[in-house]
Amino acid sequence: MKKTFKKRVWAWLLHTRLYLQALVKWLVLALAAGLTCGFVGSVFHIGVHHATALRAAHPWLLWCLPLAGLLIVGFYKLTRTEGQGTNDIIDAVHFGKGLSIFLLPAIFLGTVLTHLCGGSAGREGAALQMGGTIGYHLGQLFRLDDRDLRIATMTGMAAFFSALFGTPLAATVFAIMVISIGVMYHAAFIPCLTASLVAFGVSLSMGVAPTRFAVTAPPLEAWMLVRVAGLAALCALVSVLFCSTLHFAERQMHRALPNAWVRVFVGGGAVIALTFLCGTTDYNGAGMELVTAAVEQGAAHPAAFLWKILFTAVTLSAGFKGGEVVPSFFVGATFGCMVGPLLGIPAPFAAAVGLVAVFCGAVNCPVASIFLSVELFGAEGLLYFALACGISYMLSGYNGLYSSQTILYSKLKAQYINVHTNAHHAGAPHAKPPVAGSVKE
Repeated sequence: MKKTFKKRVWAWLLHTRLYLQALVKWLVLALAAGLTCGFVGSVFHIGVHHATALRAAHPWLLWCLPLAGLLIVGFYKLTRTEGQGTNDIIDAVHFGKGLSIFLLPAIFLGTVLTHLCGGSAGREGAALQMGGTIGYHLGQLFRLDDRDLRIATMTGMAAFFSALFGTPLAATVFAIMVISIGVMYHAAFIPCLTASLVAFGVSLSMGVAPTRFAVTAPPLEAWMLVRVAGLAALCALVSVLFCSTLHFAERQMHRALPNAWVRVFVGGGAVIALTFLCGTTDYNGAGMELVTAAVEQGAAHPAAFLWKILFTAVTLSAGFKGGEVVPSFFVGATFGCMVGPLLGIPAPFAAAVGLVAVFCGAVNCPVASIFLSVELFGAEGLLYFALACGISYMLSGYNGLYSSQTILYSKLKAQYINVHTNAHHAGAPHAKPPVAGSVKE
């Protein structure tokens, strides 16, 4: 009996040690990733902010956009990172694909130059790429194995996203759910959340204000729920239009102009022409000022969402750098602001719903989108936002911003399908077999 008891105690101690070792390992990695991504992310945020302010003070910088594009292409070729982007970060988690450390300065410089000279792009594409690269190389520094390197990559993604937007919970859930829709990599939760909180703290200490909006939600009642559901359904269609336009523009631009130097120069000229055609610089850069105006004041031009889609599609397909999420915020907020009053929804609240719903339809992450709505707008309208995210997720189909993203389970039934975003249609008769080497729960 004594020997049996000792064996059980010894086995329990061994198992406890394994859990403690794992906890310490992830906390140390998360601390390193949070501090690094928090600092680099804050510097990046400040750089983009100053670049945007400089362009506003010197409108002639718009004419330098083609030259900035040539510099971006040249730097990517010099660092041998041409063609790499957010899809490669997702593949690093799916397949353990390596990431070049030179992607970090390349996307940093490329995004700042794009914003400085008036390209229409966001910041989170750079956040996912820089954060994923930092996390991956920190994992290598700690000599993590292949599977742990994938968690390290997600940890960096979450930390950098949190540093930029000040939304640690949404950043955590987004990083661990955007890779494969239908599963949540629970093992990554503690490192991602810890790194996000640390990065958020670093960004606050460096003077980066979190993204927040003052919105008043209407009282919860049945008829308003129906109206919000109708708006969410329309936002799902807008998210499909947004994603499809970006992918179509990229295909056509590469087909018509296969030379990267020519493509970026012509694309820069096209953005300049579009700016003069619409007669405003509202659609250059990220456009967060117009998002704020739509959400807090209920003011937006009726065609603003269409102009932003066009500007962003031309900018990114030409080879300029940035992200698609902030443009999706712009598109959703301005669309909701325009359509909401027609449905009887207050314009500011409709803009908030539109922002979250279009984002959800574009990235296929309803839970992360719900958390994002709480961190951006407060919990007052939580049920409205949850309803909008659910409807937008379902009705947006299998479209999305990231073609490397996989959707493991059907949006229509409890069926395992394991397909890539943008490569599947509802009702397809055959499910794709599991991808070799992919992470599956």
